[in-house]
Amino acid sequence: MDKPARLIYLSSSMRRTGSTASAAYDDIKLWVTTLALALASRWDGTTSHAVDPGWVPTRMGGAGAPDDLTAGHRTQTWLATHPDVTPRTGGYRYHRRPQPPHPAAQDAEFQARLLQALESRTGVRLD
Repeated sequence: MDKPARLIYLSSSMRRTGSTASAAYDDIKLWVTTLALALASRWDGTTSHAVDPGWVPTRMGGAGAPDDLTAGHRTQTWLATHPDVTPRTGGYRYHRRPQPPHPAAQDAEFQARLLQALESRTGVRLD
């Protein structure tokens, strides 16, 4: 697989309650965050970040969602275009501010298990 210059994964604040063992929405957001951080540490020359756009008023989020819909995309745009993002790779952000990821997303063993599971299902090796 050709490695891109930048990767930006859309996660969610629900990744905080995710599990490494089940398959609910919050678990999948944990896995997305884990994938972003795993590739950040494995793919030299590629920046990889995960983003929480906030709980925004969409059909999925509902009309009562408290975050600003227009602010939801700004972090992704900034990560895709700004030359001086810190950290350069491996960050998790909410409205451009760094946030702590779920501890499992930073666990090298869980990252390796996730990459192996993805490879076994897709046939694509990501290391």
